[in-house]
Amino acid sequence: MDQRVIVEIKSVEDKHPVHAAQLLTYLKLTDCRLGLLINFNQETLVKGVKRVANNLVEGS
Repeated sequence: MDQRVIVEIKSVEDKHPVHAAQLLTYLKLTDCRLGLLINFNQETLVKGVKRVANNLVEGS
């Protein structure tokens, strides 16, 4: 089982699709399955976290 997660840290006013695409590229290049995109420029940390998956079947 793969236990690695890539974490991409940002501090930007607005999230853009290019940020998730950048993380997905990192996942593909390293053959990782999961990544977290964290934007610290939000009211709460929960609003700034996005999960990105690379070829992951939901429920597995």
